[in-house]
Amino acid sequence: MRLLIIGTGGMANSHATNFSAIYGVSLVGGVDVDPGRLTAFCAQHHIERQFVSLEEALAWGEFDAVANVTPDRVHYPTTMQAIAAGKHVFCEKPLATDAGKAMEMTEAIEQAGLVGMVNFTYRNSPAVQQGRALVLSGAIGAVRHLEASHLQSWLVGNHWGDWRTEPKFLWRLSTGHGSGGALGDIGIHIVDFASYGSGLDVAHVFGRLKTFDKAPPDNRICEYQLDANDSFTMNVDFTSGAIGTIQATRSAAGQMDQLRLRIYGETGSVEIVYDTGQSSLRACLGEDVHKATWRELPLTPVDTNYQRFVAAVRGGATLEPSFRRAADIQKVLDAAIASNASGRDQGVA
Repeated sequence: MRLLIIGTGGMANSHATNFSAIYGVSLVGGVDVDPGRLTAFCAQHHIERQFVSLEEALAWGEFDAVANVTPDRVHYPTTMQAIAAGKHVFCEKPLATDAGKAMEMTEAIEQAGLVGMVNFTYRNSPAVQQGRALVLSGAIGAVRHLEASHLQSWLVGNHWGDWRTEPKFLWRLSTGHGSGGALGDIGIHIVDFASYGSGLDVAHVFGRLKTFDKAPPDNRICEYQLDANDSFTMNVDFTSGAIGTIQATRSAAGQMDQLRLRIYGETGSVEIVYDTGQSSLRACLGEDVHKATWRELPLTPVDTNYQRFVAAVRGGATLEPSFRRAADIQKVLDAAIASNASGRDQGVA
Protein backbone atom coordinates (compact mmCIF):
# COMPACT_ATOMS: atom_id res chain seq x y z
CA MET A 1 0.00 0.00 0.00
CA ARG A 2 1.40 3.37 -1.07
CA LEU A 3 0.53 6.09 1.43
CA LEU A 4 0.52 9.89 1.13
CA ILE A 5 0.62 11.90 4.38
CA ILE A 6 -1.24 15.23 4.25
CA GLY A 7 -0.08 17.62 6.97
CA THR A 8 3.32 17.13 8.58
CA GLY A 9 2.84 18.60 12.07
CA GLY A 10 3.38 16.81 15.37
CA MET A 11 0.78 14.03 15.05
CA ALA A 12 2.00 13.17 11.55
CA ASN A 13 5.13 11.70 13.12
CA SER A 14 2.99 9.10 14.88
CA HIS A 15 1.29 8.24 11.59
CA ALA A 16 4.58 7.95 9.73
CA THR A 17 6.21 5.83 12.44
CA ASN A 18 3.27 3.46 12.80
CA PHE A 19 2.48 3.02 9.12
CA SER A 20 6.12 2.55 8.09
CA ALA A 21 6.40 -0.30 10.61
CA ILE A 22 3.68 -2.29 8.84
CA TYR A 23 4.95 -4.78 6.27
CA GLY A 24 4.23 -3.73 2.71
CA VAL A 25 3.34 -0.11 3.47
CA SER A 26 5.40 2.54 1.65
CA LEU A 27 5.37 6.23 2.59
CA VAL A 28 5.59 7.70 -0.90
CA GLY A 29 4.86 11.40 -0.34
CA GLY A 30 4.20 14.23 2.04
CA VAL A 31 2.04 17.35 1.67
CA ASP A 32 2.30 20.60 3.64
CA VAL A 33 1.87 24.31 2.94
CA ASP A 34 5.00 24.98 5.04
CA PRO A 35 7.99 23.95 2.87
CA GLY A 36 10.46 23.96 5.76
CA ARG A 37 8.33 21.73 7.95
CA LEU A 38 7.62 19.45 4.98
CA THR A 39 11.29 19.05 4.11
CA ALA A 40 12.27 18.25 7.70
CA PHE A 41 9.44 15.72 8.07
CA CYS A 42 10.21 13.93 4.81
CA ALA A 43 13.92 13.76 5.67
CA GLN A 44 13.15 12.31 9.10
CA HIS A 45 10.90 9.58 7.68
CA HIS A 46 12.79 8.95 4.43
CA ILE A 47 9.94 10.11 2.20
CA GLU A 48 11.07 10.92 -1.32
CA ARG A 49 8.33 13.12 -2.79
CA GLN A 50 7.24 16.47 -1.39
CA PHE A 51 4.20 18.54 -2.38
CA VAL A 52 3.20 22.01 -1.17
CA SER A 53 -0.44 21.46 -2.16
CA LEU A 54 -2.82 18.51 -2.25
CA GLU A 55 -3.73 19.42 -5.83
CA GLU A 56 -0.11 18.88 -6.84
CA ALA A 57 -0.03 15.49 -5.10
CA LEU A 58 -3.31 14.38 -6.69
CA ALA A 59 -2.03 15.38 -10.14
CA TRP A 60 0.88 12.99 -9.51
CA GLY A 61 -1.47 10.37 -8.12
CA GLU A 62 0.93 7.48 -7.55
CA PHE A 63 -0.53 6.41 -4.20
CA ASP A 64 -3.40 4.28 -2.92
CA ALA A 65 -4.41 5.99 0.31
CA VAL A 66 -3.94 9.15 2.36
CA ALA A 67 -3.38 9.80 6.04
CA ASN A 68 -5.08 13.14 6.66
CA VAL A 69 -3.28 14.87 9.54
CA THR A 70 -4.27 18.44 8.67
CA PRO A 71 -5.87 20.89 11.18
CA ASP A 72 -9.47 20.06 12.12
CA ARG A 73 -11.19 22.54 9.82
CA VAL A 74 -9.15 21.33 6.84
CA HIS A 75 -10.27 17.70 7.16
CA TYR A 76 -13.44 18.25 5.15
CA PRO A 77 -12.08 19.87 1.97
CA THR A 78 -8.94 17.72 1.77
CA THR A 79 -10.79 14.46 2.42
CA MET A 80 -13.44 15.29 -0.16
CA GLN A 81 -10.69 15.94 -2.72
CA ALA A 82 -9.05 12.60 -1.91
CA ILE A 83 -12.36 10.75 -2.22
CA ALA A 84 -13.05 12.38 -5.59
CA ALA A 85 -9.64 11.14 -6.72
CA GLY A 86 -10.48 7.56 -5.68
CA LYS A 87 -8.16 7.35 -2.66
CA HIS A 88 -8.81 5.54 0.61
CA VAL A 89 -8.66 7.88 3.63
CA PHE A 90 -7.40 7.50 7.19
CA CYS A 91 -8.39 10.78 8.88
CA GLU A 92 -7.41 12.26 12.21
CA LYS A 93 -10.27 13.08 14.55
CA PRO A 94 -12.58 14.92 14.43
CA LEU A 95 -13.72 13.85 10.99
CA ALA A 96 -15.22 17.33 10.56
CA THR A 97 -16.11 20.34 12.69
CA ASP A 98 -19.84 19.54 12.60
CA ALA A 99 -22.04 16.52 12.01
CA GLY A 100 -23.42 17.80 8.71
CA LYS A 101 -20.01 17.87 7.05
CA ALA A 102 -19.01 14.58 8.71
CA MET A 103 -22.10 12.84 7.31
CA GLU A 104 -21.46 14.31 3.86
CA MET A 105 -17.94 12.86 3.97
CA THR A 106 -19.33 9.52 5.16
CA GLU A 107 -21.85 9.27 2.35
CA ALA A 108 -19.27 10.31 -0.24
CA ILE A 109 -16.74 7.65 0.72
CA GLU A 110 -19.36 4.93 1.09
CA GLN A 111 -20.84 5.71 -2.33
CA ALA A 112 -17.35 5.66 -3.84
CA GLY A 113 -16.71 2.19 -2.38
CA LEU A 114 -13.56 3.36 -0.62
CA VAL A 115 -12.22 2.66 2.86
CA GLY A 116 -12.74 5.57 5.28
CA MET A 117 -11.52 5.29 8.88
CA VAL A 118 -10.87 7.77 11.70
CA ASN A 119 -8.03 7.68 14.22
CA PHE A 120 -9.76 7.37 17.59
CA THR A 121 -6.39 6.66 19.19
CA TYR A 122 -7.69 5.30 22.48
CA ARG A 123 -9.30 2.39 20.62
CA ASN A 124 -5.73 1.05 20.61
CA SER A 125 -6.08 0.33 24.33
CA PRO A 126 -6.60 -3.40 25.00
CA ALA A 127 -8.60 -2.46 28.10
CA VAL A 128 -11.42 -0.80 26.13
CA GLN A 129 -11.48 -3.63 23.61
CA GLN A 130 -11.61 -6.38 26.23
CA GLY A 131 -13.89 -4.41 28.55
CA ARG A 132 -16.39 -3.93 25.72
CA ALA A 133 -16.29 -7.65 24.95
CA LEU A 134 -16.98 -8.43 28.60
CA VAL A 135 -19.98 -6.08 28.69
CA LEU A 136 -21.38 -7.40 25.41
CA SER A 137 -21.02 -10.97 26.67
CA GLY A 138 -23.63 -10.22 29.34
CA ALA A 139 -21.17 -10.67 32.22
CA ILE A 140 -22.52 -7.59 34.06
CA GLY A 141 -26.13 -7.89 32.91
CA ALA A 142 -27.96 -4.98 31.34
CA VAL A 143 -26.08 -1.69 31.74
CA ARG A 144 -27.85 0.76 34.03
CA HIS A 145 -25.34 3.54 34.67
CA LEU A 146 -21.90 4.71 33.59
CA GLU A 147 -19.42 7.45 34.44
CA ALA A 148 -16.65 8.53 32.09
CA SER A 149 -13.92 11.17 32.30
CA HIS A 150 -10.99 12.37 30.19
CA LEU A 151 -8.57 14.32 32.36
CA GLN A 152 -5.56 16.36 31.21
CA SER A 153 -3.59 19.02 33.06
CA TRP A 154 -1.54 21.01 30.52
CA LEU A 155 -3.33 24.22 31.49
CA VAL A 156 -1.97 23.92 35.04
CA GLY A 157 1.30 22.03 34.48
CA ASN A 158 4.22 22.43 32.06
CA HIS A 159 4.99 18.71 31.56
CA TRP A 160 4.09 19.02 27.83
CA GLY A 161 5.37 22.58 27.47
CA ASP A 162 4.24 26.13 28.24
CA TRP A 163 0.84 26.73 26.63
CA ARG A 164 1.25 30.50 27.04
CA THR A 165 4.15 30.66 24.58
CA GLU A 166 3.71 27.72 22.18
CA PRO A 167 1.40 27.91 19.12
CA LYS A 168 0.80 24.14 19.23
CA PHE A 169 -1.17 24.76 22.45
CA LEU A 170 -2.51 28.27 21.85
CA TRP A 171 -4.48 27.32 18.73
CA ARG A 172 -6.33 24.71 20.79
CA LEU A 173 -7.65 27.54 23.00
CA SER A 174 -8.90 29.74 20.15
CA THR A 175 -12.05 29.20 18.11
CA GLY A 176 -10.71 31.67 15.57
CA HIS A 177 -7.86 29.26 14.90
CA GLY A 178 -10.22 26.34 14.36
CA SER A 179 -10.39 24.85 17.86
CA GLY A 180 -13.50 23.15 19.21
CA GLY A 181 -12.06 23.43 22.70
CA ALA A 182 -11.92 20.55 25.14
CA LEU A 183 -15.19 19.24 23.72
CA GLY A 184 -13.90 19.01 20.16
CA ASP A 185 -10.38 17.91 21.08
CA ILE A 186 -10.69 15.36 23.89
CA GLY A 187 -14.48 15.22 24.22
CA ILE A 188 -14.69 13.30 20.97
CA HIS A 189 -12.36 10.69 22.49
CA ILE A 190 -14.20 10.22 25.77
CA VAL A 191 -17.64 10.08 24.13
CA ASP A 192 -16.36 7.35 21.80
CA PHE A 193 -14.56 5.61 24.69
CA ALA A 194 -17.73 5.59 26.79
CA SER A 195 -20.14 4.64 24.01
CA TYR A 196 -17.87 2.03 22.42
CA GLY A 197 -16.74 0.54 25.74
CA SER A 198 -20.32 0.12 26.95
CA GLY A 199 -21.82 -0.84 23.60
CA LEU A 200 -24.46 1.90 24.03
CA ASP A 201 -25.63 4.78 21.83
CA VAL A 202 -26.37 8.25 23.22
CA ALA A 203 -29.99 9.41 22.81
CA HIS A 204 -30.11 12.72 24.73
CA VAL A 205 -27.55 15.17 26.15
CA PHE A 206 -27.69 17.89 28.78
CA GLY A 207 -24.36 19.65 28.32
CA ARG A 208 -22.39 22.39 30.02
CA LEU A 209 -19.26 24.01 28.54
CA LYS A 210 -16.93 26.32 30.46
CA THR A 211 -14.19 28.70 29.35
CA PHE A 212 -12.00 30.02 32.15
CA ASP A 213 -10.17 33.35 32.30
CA LYS A 214 -6.55 32.51 31.52
CA ALA A 215 -4.90 35.71 30.25
CA PRO A 216 -6.20 38.92 31.90
CA PRO A 217 -7.48 41.39 31.03
CA ASP A 218 -8.98 40.28 27.70
CA ASN A 219 -8.05 36.58 27.36
CA ARG A 220 -5.80 37.19 24.39
CA ILE A 221 -2.19 36.21 23.74
CA CYS A 222 -0.78 37.76 20.55
CA GLU A 223 -3.21 36.84 17.74
CA TYR A 224 -4.92 34.11 19.80
CA GLN A 225 -8.26 34.94 21.41
CA LEU A 226 -8.61 32.33 24.18
CA ASP A 227 -12.33 31.71 23.85
CA ALA A 228 -12.57 27.93 23.31
CA ASN A 229 -14.09 25.81 26.10
CA ASP A 230 -11.65 24.37 28.65
CA SER A 231 -13.98 21.91 30.42
CA PHE A 232 -17.34 20.26 29.84
CA THR A 233 -19.83 17.97 31.53
CA MET A 234 -22.67 15.96 30.02
CA ASN A 235 -25.58 14.13 31.55
CA VAL A 236 -26.64 11.57 28.98
CA ASP A 237 -29.45 9.12 28.32
CA PHE A 238 -28.73 6.09 26.17
CA THR A 239 -31.11 4.46 23.72
CA SER A 240 -31.14 1.37 25.98
CA GLY A 241 -32.57 3.35 28.90
CA ALA A 242 -29.29 3.56 30.83
CA ILE A 243 -28.01 6.94 32.02
CA GLY A 244 -24.58 8.34 32.76
CA THR A 245 -22.16 11.24 33.01
CA ILE A 246 -19.35 12.15 30.63
CA GLN A 247 -16.83 14.90 31.40
CA ALA A 248 -13.45 16.25 30.35
CA THR A 249 -11.07 19.03 31.32
CA ARG A 250 -7.58 20.32 30.63
CA SER A 251 -7.19 21.56 34.22
CA ALA A 252 -7.03 18.32 36.23
CA ALA A 253 -3.78 18.79 38.14
CA GLY A 254 -2.10 15.44 38.71
CA GLN A 255 -3.62 13.79 35.65
CA MET A 256 -1.47 13.89 32.53
CA ASP A 257 -3.80 12.02 30.14
CA GLN A 258 -6.30 9.71 31.77
CA LEU A 259 -9.49 8.20 30.36
CA ARG A 260 -11.58 6.36 32.94
CA LEU A 261 -14.85 4.51 32.35
CA ARG A 262 -16.94 2.66 34.90
CA ILE A 263 -19.91 0.66 33.62
CA TYR A 264 -22.46 -0.53 36.17
CA GLY A 265 -24.82 -3.36 35.24
CA GLU A 266 -27.59 -5.35 36.89
CA THR A 267 -25.20 -8.09 38.04
CA GLY A 268 -21.70 -6.56 38.01
CA SER A 269 -19.41 -3.71 37.02
CA VAL A 270 -16.39 -3.05 34.80
CA GLU A 271 -13.71 -0.35 35.08
CA ILE A 272 -11.66 0.56 32.00
CA VAL A 273 -8.67 2.91 32.39
CA TYR A 274 -6.14 4.33 29.96
CA ASP A 275 -3.59 6.46 31.80
CA THR A 276 -0.73 8.08 29.84
CA GLY A 277 0.09 4.99 27.80
CA GLN A 278 -0.88 2.37 30.38
CA SER A 279 -4.11 0.36 30.27
CA SER A 280 -5.89 -1.50 33.04
CA LEU A 281 -9.14 -3.44 33.33
CA ARG A 282 -10.92 -4.35 36.56
CA ALA A 283 -14.25 -6.03 37.19
CA CYS A 284 -16.60 -6.81 40.06
CA LEU A 285 -18.49 -9.95 39.03
CA GLY A 286 -20.44 -12.88 40.43
CA GLU A 287 -20.07 -13.43 44.16
CA ASP A 288 -17.62 -10.51 44.36
CA VAL A 289 -20.61 -8.17 43.95
CA HIS A 290 -21.74 -9.11 47.47
CA LYS A 291 -18.33 -8.24 48.91
CA ALA A 292 -17.67 -5.18 46.71
CA THR A 293 -14.43 -6.82 45.56
CA TRP A 294 -12.74 -5.71 42.35
CA ARG A 295 -10.27 -7.92 40.49
CA GLU A 296 -7.63 -6.95 37.92
CA LEU A 297 -8.07 -8.75 34.60
CA PRO A 298 -5.15 -9.69 32.30
CA LEU A 299 -4.78 -7.84 28.99
CA THR A 300 -3.49 -8.97 25.62
CA PRO A 301 -2.30 -6.64 22.84
CA VAL A 302 -4.74 -5.58 20.11
CA ASP A 303 -4.28 -4.31 16.57
CA THR A 304 -3.86 -0.54 16.28
CA ASN A 305 -6.04 1.70 14.13
CA TYR A 306 -3.11 1.95 11.72
CA GLN A 307 -2.98 -1.83 11.34
CA ARG A 308 -6.75 -2.06 10.94
CA PHE A 309 -6.73 0.60 8.21
CA VAL A 310 -4.09 -1.27 6.22
CA ALA A 311 -6.03 -4.52 6.67
CA ALA A 312 -9.22 -2.77 5.53
CA VAL A 313 -7.59 -1.41 2.37
CA ARG A 314 -6.12 -4.82 1.57
CA GLY A 315 -9.44 -6.53 2.25
CA GLY A 316 -11.52 -3.96 0.41
CA ALA A 317 -13.95 -3.31 3.30
CA THR A 318 -13.99 -0.58 5.96
CA LEU A 319 -13.33 -1.62 9.55
CA GLU A 320 -14.02 0.34 12.73
CA PRO A 321 -13.61 3.13 13.66
CA SER A 322 -15.33 4.21 10.46
CA PHE A 323 -16.34 7.58 9.04
CA ARG A 324 -19.94 6.76 9.96
CA ARG A 325 -18.96 6.11 13.56
CA ALA A 326 -17.12 9.45 13.71
CA ALA A 327 -20.14 11.25 12.24
CA ASP A 328 -22.40 9.70 14.88
CA ILE A 329 -20.05 10.83 17.67
CA GLN A 330 -19.99 14.33 16.16
CA LYS A 331 -23.79 14.42 16.49
CA VAL A 332 -23.38 13.95 20.25
CA LEU A 333 -20.88 16.83 20.44
CA ASP A 334 -23.18 19.06 18.38
CA ALA A 335 -26.04 18.20 20.74
CA ALA A 336 -23.89 19.18 23.74
CA ILE A 337 -23.18 22.57 22.14
CA ALA A 338 -26.87 23.11 21.41
CA SER A 339 -27.83 22.08 24.94
CA ASN A 340 -25.31 24.47 26.45
CA ALA A 341 -26.73 27.31 24.37
CA SER A 342 -30.38 26.54 25.14
CA GLY A 343 -30.06 25.34 28.73
CA ARG A 344 -32.24 22.35 27.82
CA ASP A 345 -31.88 18.65 27.13
CA GLN A 346 -31.01 18.01 23.48
CA GLY A 347 -31.84 14.93 21.44
CA VAL A 348 -29.18 13.30 19.27
CA ALA A 349 -30.63 13.21 15.76
